[in-house]
Amino acid sequence: MQSAKGTGGAGPSKPATGEELLERMRQEHLRWVELFYTDVFGGYNHVHLPLDALEPDAFTVGIPKLDGSSVRGFRSIHESDMILLPDPSTFATIPWQNEHGGTGRFIADVLLGGSRERYGHDPRGIARRTAEHLAEAGYDRSYWGPEIEFFVFDNVRLLPSAHGVRDAWGGAGYAIDSIEAPWQTGDGHASIRFKEGYHRAGPHDALEGLRSEVCNILADNFHIRMDAHHHEVATAGQGEINIRFDELLPAADHVQDVRFVIRNVARQHGKVASFMPKPVFGDNGIGMHMNQSLWHGEQNMFYDADDPYAELSQTGRYYVGGLLAHARALCAITNPTTNSYRRLVPGYEAPVFIAWSRANRSANVRIPYYLKGHPAAKRLEYRTPDSAANIYLTEAALALAGLDGVHKKMEPPPPVDEDIYKLTPGRRHELGIRELPGSLGEALDCLASDSEFLRGIFPSTLLDTYAETKREEQLQLNLRPHPYEFYRYLDL
Repeated sequence: MQSAKGTGGAGPSKPATGEELLERMRQEHLRWVELFYTDVFGGYNHVHLPLDALEPDAFTVGIPKLDGSSVRGFRSIHESDMILLPDPSTFATIPWQNEHGGTGRFIADVLLGGSRERYGHDPRGIARRTAEHLAEAGYDRSYWGPEIEFFVFDNVRLLPSAHGVRDAWGGAGYAIDSIEAPWQTGDGHASIRFKEGYHRAGPHDALEGLRSEVCNILADNFHIRMDAHHHEVATAGQGEINIRFDELLPAADHVQDVRFVIRNVARQHGKVASFMPKPVFGDNGIGMHMNQSLWHGEQNMFYDADDPYAELSQTGRYYVGGLLAHARALCAITNPTTNSYRRLVPGYEAPVFIAWSRANRSANVRIPYYLKGHPAAKRLEYRTPDSAANIYLTEAALALAGLDGVHKKMEPPPPVDEDIYKLTPGRRHELGIRELPGSLGEALDCLASDSEFLRGIFPSTLLDTYAETKREEQLQLNLRPHPYEFYRYLDL
């Protein structure tokens, strides 16, 4: 099993240096360099610089162009000077900016001004430290294959606004327009009924061309190896893009790029891309299933040909045990919005219960079993996360939870090979099946009481800042009447 190649601009050969990439950009007559970095809550931020403003030592010294006090979850105003350090392996070009003279793109790490130390709240830095921590534990490689789901709507209208006076005192609502949706009548297009969109072909799938355009850009300009794209289960433009697995840090970089390209291509087509976990009532939400495995050299440490159940090694079982033990706390990171918990309900293929199984999609940990006797394919799929999650923090937290299970030899409970949604509460109790949190506030409470497995990689100040911001989101939702409450209670 080999890692995905071509993660940087140099393709499968020896990675190019920063100086070589600058020369390449000059030869290709690019005029701009764009530096991207990720904030604590997953936002993809950027700054443009003219190409002639970059010197070769920018890739070793960094670029002093970041006010950390203006970035969510970063620094206070009295300590705001920060540095962006571009990573040469992330070079890409942005095709829709060619009319402005052409743009080369790098993902940057965040450093502290003055000392130039790596900043502890930089999510990419946390992912990097996690990969190093895994290597120190004997797992010199880990492979990650996120499954990226999303919606592309024709339009979303907030009625009358998201933040205006009427939002506070006079009411508010929303309306989703989609050529595929069964509520969108009169356009003559073949609509998709609720929960009947999986692998639908045209003319029902109205967005196959858009997804192909996205995948072509990702392959040609961002050097990401693609596996597949297809329509997902929900109506109203739900899609999925599968990228080739890669090691922890580049896999997270790829997810940020996929989200970036989807949003921009959708906008160019006059549409709106969304990674909101549950935007459509009565239909499936969007998840981000995380396939993962640990390796030592060329050996997949999750594979055991002698295991009769799922060819899963004892190391793999302990890793599963760690994920299950910390599943409720993990939700604060893997399912980070109030809307995330409208997805985590029975009946829509999203996991609600904490359990594992060989091929059971009602469990939140699944051991894919398509192929028997293939060590390279052995992995586990963690089904809880959604596409709103900060991918760097998500991969890091999952790895640390699993590694905690390995270190402490956490044997998971027996696998569950029944449809958990249909089990009685008594049967679930008998099997020792717990439930995931029912709200963001509950998830944050779980993280507050179970965060020791993150210590040493996640700074306590980061966890405090994260929890404070997320609790405010929960509070603001709780303060506002919901339209359904008017339907239900207006005549009381």
